[in-house]
Amino acid sequence: MKLTIIGCTGSMSGPNAVASSYLVQADDAAGRTWSVVLDLGPGAMGQLLRYLDPAELDAIAISHCHADHMVDLVGMHVFRRWNPAGRLDPVLTLGPGELLPRLNGVDGTPAQETYATEFSFRTVSAGQGVQVGPLTITPFPALHPVDAFGYRVEGPGRDGNPVTLAFTGDTDLCEGIEAMADGVDLLLSEAAFLEGRDAVRGIHLTGRRAGELAAGTSGRGGRRPAGRLVLTHIQPWTDPDDPVAEAAAVYDGPLAAATPGACWEL
Repeated sequence: MKLTIIGCTGSMSGPNAVASSYLVQADDAAGRTWSVVLDLGPGAMGQLLRYLDPAELDAIAISHCHADHMVDLVGMHVFRRWNPAGRLDPVLTLGPGELLPRLNGVDGTPAQETYATEFSFRTVSAGQGVQVGPLTITPFPALHPVDAFGYRVEGPGRDGNPVTLAFTGDTDLCEGIEAMADGVDLLLSEAAFLEGRDAVRGIHLTGRRAGELAAGTSGRGGRRPAGRLVLTHIQPWTDPDDPVAEAAAVYDGPLAAATPGACWEL
C-alpha cells in the first residue's frame, strides 16, 4: 500500500502546497492497481493529475464538508462529465450525509442536480467498512464542528501481509479517532494548532496532541503506538517545524511533516 501526498496545507491552499488531498494505492492479487483519494481540497484536482488519470480512480472518501476538504469535487465533476474522450463512469464517493447538498451549494446548482453520472454517493457510518478492491476503508467519528470522520485503510503490504494507514481528517482528540489510530502502521494526522497559541478545543489537534495520539497515550492511554507519524493540515502561517517539534516531545517513532509529492510505501 502506498500513500502519496497531493495537498497538505491546512484551511486553505498555500504558496507551496494545495489543500488537503491524499492518494492511497494498492495492487490486488492479479496486479491491478486500485486508487483511492482521501479529501479533495482547493487546488487538489489539478495536482492529482500529476499522479493519476482520474479515469483510473476507484473511490473518493471525504472526511467532512468544510470547503478546504471537498471543494475540488466541482473540478472532478467537470472532468468526468465533459471529458472530450467521453463521459467517465461515476466514481464511488464516500462521506457524510450532507455531502451532495454541500456540493450543490459550492457549485451553485439546484437540489435537482444529483451528479449521478459522475459520483456514486454513499453516506458512511462509523465502524462500517467499505471494500474497494484490496482496500478496506473504515470510517471513525471525529470531533469537529461539523459531521466529520477519520478513515482507517487496510490493504496489502509489500510483503503481502496486511498493513494499515489512518487519516484523522480534521479533529480534536476523541474516542473514535483514538480507536482508529490504535496500532496503525502509519498515522496521517492533522496538526493545525500549536500549544500555547491556539487554546480553543473541539476543532483541531496540536502537534503535541497528534504525537500523543500516535504514541497511544492520549485519553485513557494503553493503546498500541503507530509505526510512523506524518503531520498534515498545517496552515501557511505556521512553520511545520513547530508542530513536528511538539510531536517529537511525546512520540519517539519516525516522524515527518507532509510535503507535496512525498510518498510512503507500507
